[in-house]
Amino acid sequence: MITTALATRRGSRAFNCDAASVHTCDNATAAALIDGIGNDENTATTARLLAETVARVTAHRGGLAGLLSGTQLLQVDHAGDAVGVAALAHPGSPTWVWWSGDCRAYGLNGHRLRRYTSDHTVGEQLRRNGTPLDIAADHDNWIQTPLSEAAVATVYDVEVPADELVVLTSDGVHDYVAHEELEEMTAALQGSPQDLAQALIDAALPDEDGYRDDATAVVLAPAAGSGVER
Repeated sequence: MITTALATRRGSRAFNCDAASVHTCDNATAAALIDGIGNDENTATTARLLAETVARVTAHRGGLAGLLSGTQLLQVDHAGDAVGVAALAHPGSPTWVWWSGDCRAYGLNGHRLRRYTSDHTVGEQLRRNGTPLDIAADHDNWIQTPLSEAAVATVYDVEVPADELVVLTSDGVHDYVAHEELEEMTAALQGSPQDLAQALIDAALPDEDGYRDDATAVVLAPAAGSGVER
């Protein structure tokens, strides 16, 4: 009853160290999006393993258990590090989102796109404490709670209303595409989740230096007829 879609593409570096996975169990649909820290073959392989593990555990036990299963995997295998976001949806019920790091979750209520997560970065903390925006931006790449160090107290969660379409993104999308453009695309393509996921990663163009990050998007669309425009 929940329609899902995902899209990912490699950035300028040799490996795509983003990964995403969707898992359905009974009436639950779980999604996980992982952004590996670094760029090498091991990081890319680990990101895919993390995404699959987190999605499967989330479907059965929720996103806190899902993300912390990823923490255990990283600690046991000494397999690098990552950030991630997990979502769990049931038809007709709110979608729950859990995250550690700077992957994001958005919800669309038909026309308005709302960001539901806050980045676990030094830059975000500085902004919240009143630091000038240009100074805070210099610290956005400093992750406060990578997945390898996640704990019950550091994995945040939020509830997205049942009628909202949910979009998960890696920073290779939301750092390169303005919120207004994200909102416009999501509203225009909400009826076609796979086209939306692809459009989101395609919109993340190279920066002024010609560099672009790996980009990944996951879409979870509510069952037809459940939307209520507000």
